[in-house]
Amino acid sequence: MLTFLTRRVLQSVLVLLVMSLLVFLGVYAIGNPVDILISPDANQAERAKIIAAFGLDQPLWRQYLLFLQNAAAGNLGRSFAFATPALGLILERFPATMELAASAMLLSVLVGIPLGLVAGLRPHGLVGKTIMTVSILGFSLPTFWVGLMLIMVFAVKLGWLPASGRGETVSVLGVPLSFLTVDGLRHLLLPALNLALFNIALVIRLTRAGAQEALQQDYVRFARAKGLKNSRIIGVHVLKNILIPIVTVVALQFGSLIAFAIVTETVFAWPGMGKLIIDSIRVLDRPVIVAYLMLIVTLFIVINLVVDLLYSFLDPRVRLAEAK
Repeated sequence: MLTFLTRRVLQSVLVLLVMSLLVFLGVYAIGNPVDILISPDANQAERAKIIAAFGLDQPLWRQYLLFLQNAAAGNLGRSFAFATPALGLILERFPATMELAASAMLLSVLVGIPLGLVAGLRPHGLVGKTIMTVSILGFSLPTFWVGLMLIMVFAVKLGWLPASGRGETVSVLGVPLSFLTVDGLRHLLLPALNLALFNIALVIRLTRAGAQEALQQDYVRFARAKGLKNSRIIGVHVLKNILIPIVTVVALQFGSLIAFAIVTETVFAWPGMGKLIIDSIRVLDRPVIVAYLMLIVTLFIVINLVVDLLYSFLDPRVRLAEAK
């Protein structure tokens, strides 16, 4: 286990270095934030002073080395627009995005796995066919359109749920959380459902395919021959053996939910990282964009490590010791 963790940490550091170079070059080599952030009425001396304050008067390679030096100390630069640490701005919005993504993923698992099992156990029945037909909508309908429809139906027409905002929050260890209040839950439900629809459809199809394959295996037939109850066969022998691909996809999709929650946050005016990034892109606030992208890369690396660790618990054949 120690050898595995050491190797993965070294690999993660290498991946972070490579991605930092790609992200930095991709963001800093495009556009000129000076033209947006500096008033057109500023004279050349004022422009030169502001450019030097932003560090944009240095060659690109020197800016990157300075970025690495500061990043090693936990400083990913200062926002051009807000004049505050970029990482601090991101982390202020991070809890709202994490809460939205976690709620969407929880909905995906709680809804997708049971429906997928039903569709897999009764593939030719009316219920199974209906579930698979409805799941196609989760793949095909655009997120922004679904969000607008949810707002129109449940907020405008029926008036059951609010259309935007985060609602009332409760601070836990300094972190504001909305799911702990009734008003916060009402504000959270629509954006979480909108963000979860694609993943619900994905989990349904994965679970259905895995269940149909597992039902044909010898260990399931042997369990039935022993006279085990159908609920035990499904819960222990079928579900446990199909969890590995589901865990893989769900974990990676969790990173995608965080990274691509921008559309949902924009439609529902959810105060997460997505809205901040959209505003930063408009003014080419490079430090904020780089800090956001590096945070997403780090999250994907951590999620992949957690998935590998979960493999060893879900499948005894997977070992994390030294493997050739």
